[in-house]
Amino acid sequence: MSTQLNRQFLLAKRPSGMVSRDTFDYVEKPVGEPANGQILVKNLYLSLDPAMRGWMNEGKSYIAPVGLGEVMRALGVGEVVASNHPDYKVGDHVNGALGVQDYFLGEPRGFYKVDPKRAPLPVYLSALGMTGMTAYFALLDVGAPKAGDTVVLSGAAGAVGSIAGQIAKLKGCRVIGIAGGKEKCAYLTDELGFDGAIDYKSEDLCEALKRECPKGVDVYFDNVGGETLDAVLGRLAPKARIVICGAISQYNNKDAVKGPANYLSLLVNRARMEGFVVMDHAANFASAAAEIGGWLAEGKIKSKEHIVEGLETFPETLLKLFKGENFGKLVLKV
Repeated sequence: MSTQLNRQFLLAKRPSGMVSRDTFDYVEKPVGEPANGQILVKNLYLSLDPAMRGWMNEGKSYIAPVGLGEVMRALGVGEVVASNHPDYKVGDHVNGALGVQDYFLGEPRGFYKVDPKRAPLPVYLSALGMTGMTAYFALLDVGAPKAGDTVVLSGAAGAVGSIAGQIAKLKGCRVIGIAGGKEKCAYLTDELGFDGAIDYKSEDLCEALKRECPKGVDVYFDNVGGETLDAVLGRLAPKARIVICGAISQYNNKDAVKGPANYLSLLVNRARMEGFVVMDHAANFASAAAEIGGWLAEGKIKSKEHIVEGLETFPETLLKLFKGENFGKLVLKV
């Protein structure tokens, strides 16, 4: 493999505000051979996630930041092309932190095998991957929806929101999605079976929430933060649960993060707001994947992937997340 070149995107600097191409260094290095306990993986698909923006920042978080000069962290699926590890053989397909590069070489820590005959490989980065795990546990464990509850989701046409909303429907809830644009809103109601959709780009959010949630919001699944969070806090039902899964509207702020100005609604409504990190639930991933896989096979939920080709497009493709240009799970085909 030493004659092969490995294209890599390395983190060049800690970005202030929006990420750009010069946030990264692009390099090409020879592909090495696996040492004892290592595998060499040809990366096929990489998951692009809002969390990647947080991984570039220095400071305390739920996971260590990417170091300057290191390959940009990214989850992905690929094929083992050389192995010096007893549990992995050439031809196995794996899911793990492969990085933004053509090849991963190292110990397969936290990796697991996937079966391309069971589902297309990109689905292992969406409904059957960390996206699906996030939707499943954030909604069911933190949101704790009950049949008849009104569940509102921001970023509802995105990777996590679309899966979480469909699970809420399976649990007998009334589901309202907040998304940007007529096409995305129509997808939520016409394709995924949501009970209503709010186009934040063309509607007054507070008025639309009154229309769609006349009895209030029992569960709010927040992927956006900022003004959207404030608006929903103003429509809470008693004993509501708010899941803080993400805050994409705030990730590229140059100033301080905008916190909830309407937080006293939590007091008035005896509501609960709780943060969520998916790795806290790693011990139960297998059982969740089995249930989600069953729903997919039965046609009870749908998984939508937005696939962009070309590793070289990584910086610009990543920006689609923060511009609201992705429709479903954003995946980079290497």
